[in-house]
Amino acid sequence: MDNLIPHTPGHFPIHPGAPLYHPAEAATISPNRPNPRRRKSARLQHYDYAETGGYFVTICAYQRESLFGEVQDGLMVLNDAGLAVRSEWLRTPEIRREASLDAFQVMPNHLHLIVFIHRGLPQDRHGAQDTDAMRNAGAQGLASLHRPHRPPQSLGALMAGFKAAATKHINQLRQTPGAPVWQRNYYERVLRNERELEAAREYIIGNPSKWDEDANNPRNW
Repeated sequence: MDNLIPHTPGHFPIHPGAPLYHPAEAATISPNRPNPRRRKSARLQHYDYAETGGYFVTICAYQRESLFGEVQDGLMVLNDAGLAVRSEWLRTPEIRREASLDAFQVMPNHLHLIVFIHRGLPQDRHGAQDTDAMRNAGAQGLASLHRPHRPPQSLGALMAGFKAAATKHINQLRQTPGAPVWQRNYYERVLRNERELEAAREYIIGNPSKWDEDANNPRNW
């Protein structure tokens, strides 16, 4: 199964101060009718997102539009935009040394993923690509990417670079320069131990089979 890329066993970083975790929360934390005037940050106030550790992240498409394909008979069928998202995510470790990938799943209007950040490694091999991607990401993408300063090798920096690269790739495919692809924010949970990692993996890989019940499914709005 090519959407499961296990991390090195026995090297799970523990986060004793992280909040209690439930794998379904990443899919449902985004309100069904977000108020554009008031966007609440999902970041933990005193947590260092440049810290070495594992994270369960959900990124939603702009206005939760089904941009990336559809679920058929419990299986996700990616369109060209969905394939672009998958391809850019799989390229992440080539560009950002600090990242190693685990389970992920592109869904019709969101992406679930697990990523490990390894702090203190040499700087990105192709940092210039991130800069170029951000320059071409479009007004909506740039608004979020240039928001607060993000420490290098942090989760925020990694997500900003990936979102910019995927936005550029998709807009080139559909010839829509500057069009938004992603919601401004993303939602994450810190994974504190192997049990939480396994629960997150199970949730992510089983997500297409439970699409009918998913809070992000437009039929459930």
